[in-house]
Amino acid sequence: MTAGAHVSRAGRALADAAPSVFWLDRPDAPEPTPPLTGTAAADLVIVGAGYTGLWAARHALADDPGRDVLVLDAGTAALGASGRNGGFLSASITHGAANGRSHFPDELGTLHRLGNENYDDLVADLVALGIDAAFDPVGEIDVAVAPWQADELAEHAALLAGLGEDVVLLDTEAVRAHVASPTYLGGVWTRSHVGLVDPARLAWGLLAAVRRAGARVHEHTPVTSIADAGGAVELRGPHLHVRARRVLLATNAFPGLVAPIRRAVVPVYDHVLVTEPLSAAQWGSVGWSGRQGLSDGGNRFHYYRPTPDGRILWGGWDALYHFGGRVGPELEQDDRTARTLAEHFFATFPQLDGVRFTHRWGGPIATTTRFTFTAGTRHRGRVAWSVGYTGLGVGASRFGARVALDLLAGADTERTRLAAVRRPPFPFPPEPLRWAAVQATRRALARADAREGRRGPWLRLLDRFGVGFDS
Repeated sequence: MTAGAHVSRAGRALADAAPSVFWLDRPDAPEPTPPLTGTAAADLVIVGAGYTGLWAARHALADDPGRDVLVLDAGTAALGASGRNGGFLSASITHGAANGRSHFPDELGTLHRLGNENYDDLVADLVALGIDAAFDPVGEIDVAVAPWQADELAEHAALLAGLGEDVVLLDTEAVRAHVASPTYLGGVWTRSHVGLVDPARLAWGLLAAVRRAGARVHEHTPVTSIADAGGAVELRGPHLHVRARRVLLATNAFPGLVAPIRRAVVPVYDHVLVTEPLSAAQWGSVGWSGRQGLSDGGNRFHYYRPTPDGRILWGGWDALYHFGGRVGPELEQDDRTARTLAEHFFATFPQLDGVRFTHRWGGPIATTTRFTFTAGTRHRGRVAWSVGYTGLGVGASRFGARVALDLLAGADTERTRLAAVRRPPFPFPPEPLRWAAVQATRRALARADAREGRRGPWLRLLDRFGVGFDS
């Protein structure tokens, strides 16, 4: 198949794709709660109604059912990354075991155990709260699509097995028996502590649960500033003045209300496609009876999965940073990225020629220089945050919410003693150096993929200082 044919096929497949988020494009989406205006007060104000903010509300009310909890969101619940992701529920709170080992080698065992405990508790919460998030504990297969990636599979499998995970190392024949793609050279199937969810239904279920528990939730209520106010914290927005005893910031990729967040986190846009439902014959040509989540092993990688209604979600590859850290609806569509993703889809599954995409979208992911979340406090401990999950936040956000609440309480816990919490990530430089550094790193990652994974001088320099850029 020539490159020109791939492009033509991609264009046809994208012709009728709606510029909307598949998970959120539903007639039964909850009606937005009314905005809050005027003056108000609360024991705990949570800014952001994505996963972190909603899990924080859940934890806070479980700890103290009488606490007055107010959740504010500039848009609607799950409109950000929480409703736009692939729905991969991983136990890792370090963006994978290898990244955890790289940044926190002395704590890897503890971090892995805490992540598994958080995963198990999250699954238990789905049952206890009656949340139908289409949870399916199918695991994930990391596939190699280049020889240098295949060479690393055994080490990856050994690391996970050493941490107690149920893993299977797959050769070329075995991995293609699971999912039929001519691009696969091998894989590692992690069968424990990884599953798939419907991300929007998870968020909406949490939203309903915290409202039942007594939280006040107001959407379309932006907060633009935060300041000390005697023994409390004052939050302001358009036509809004709120006084709070404690504040938890769960804004993730959106503009941080305190300087440490703005220094530590940059928003990068990730893009996703979803196909029409596949026929029985089309699914038969692909196999994939195990319905696992998949991702490939490049520096620029794809992640993909079946949806509960028989489609394929296909996302990833590039991470687009917009100068000044801009975020907004106007950045959610990128024709070149969508076409590239479609071309790669058909290269991976040539037997699906003729399949069309029904949805295409993008959204901001919050990344830090070590690819893990960052937490901290300001305003004499009355304000805390947990942000920056770098694309694996479906599970880690629940843990991050618990960390932020511990920090607000001034509690000395195993969570707050973690170096991942005590040590902030290396900050991104200010603009225009931030833009230049991000673009240099993106180019270097592309070159490394083209050179069998060999990292050039720029990436080696970043490695030396334990920093990087990813989605």
